[in-house]
Amino acid sequence: MTSFFFYAFSISVFITLAVIYFTHRYSLFMDKHDTNKPQNFHTSETPRAGGIGIISGMGLLLVSAFGLKLIPSILFAFLSGIFEDFHNSLSPKLRLFLQFIAALMAVWLTDAVVTYLGLGIHLPYWLGVLFSLFAIVGMMNAINIIDGFNGLASGVILVILSSFALISYEHNNTEMLQIISIVAGSVLGFFVLNFPKGKIFLGDGGAYMLGFVVAVIGIFLASKYENVSPWYILSIFIYPVWEVLFSIIRKISIGLSPMQPDSFHFHMLVHRQITKNNPLTALFIVLGILPFSIASTLHSNNSFYNIKISIAFIVCYVLLYAYLRHKEDKFTA
Repeated sequence: MTSFFFYAFSISVFITLAVIYFTHRYSLFMDKHDTNKPQNFHTSETPRAGGIGIISGMGLLLVSAFGLKLIPSILFAFLSGIFEDFHNSLSPKLRLFLQFIAALMAVWLTDAVVTYLGLGIHLPYWLGVLFSLFAIVGMMNAINIIDGFNGLASGVILVILSSFALISYEHNNTEMLQIISIVAGSVLGFFVLNFPKGKIFLGDGGAYMLGFVVAVIGIFLASKYENVSPWYILSIFIYPVWEVLFSIIRKISIGLSPMQPDSFHFHMLVHRQITKNNPLTALFIVLGILPFSIASTLHSNNSFYNIKISIAFIVCYVLLYAYLRHKEDKFTA
């Protein structure tokens, strides 16, 4: 497994360095630092094509039968965002359509379908398919939403993959360990060039693709092993999942469209009110979710325990968010 991790890491670093060079030389995939967007926290033009290096490293998935089944759907997940990174003109409907196709292909080719929700709740297969499609597409967009600071999205992904690696090891699933090693090595190859200096950004293509991959792996583990609780999967995903749900609730409550971007996401408040530093914001949040992730991993077979962990995280998130928002409102009043 170590060799696959190293090879994927090396390929990812090499291709990402090449992408940085050529994007600067030919002004491709560049994210302008002076555009008026809420998520702009960089001070120079930066390529947003980090997904290219990651997907190059993940080409090693071809050595695995399960990985071979994943490749076509991974490509669709990547395409749902990379066109937006390049042209900045892909319509939301077309983007969502490509994401749905990617999810449908993954469910069809890998049979990663959740039909048992724990606590004695069983779903008919057709409803399990719909639930799995919704979960995959939702996770793709959740990772894209938290992709706001150097190392944040990729750091969260590495925490999730580490947890999944331990679960796969416990169940002696060497093929899944191999897949996770390749994905983790590819992500780390990007991470070292993104954190802390931000030489390149993940971009929509990279964010959608990584959300897709961890969602499929999580669904596969929960569907294959009875003692892997679906609530463990939710708990290990709780930060990006709750960020999406909370943002939707927050925007609707004040009459805004959930699709409208704003500058009041949790990571943005942490940046303005606590760290005031780009990479430190990612470090603060990743270290903050780590205890919850460790607790979930140690009790991956216990649905009630993971429900409690998820609730504890949500309470901590809401309390800290309310404090930071009050602090900001008081300062600007």
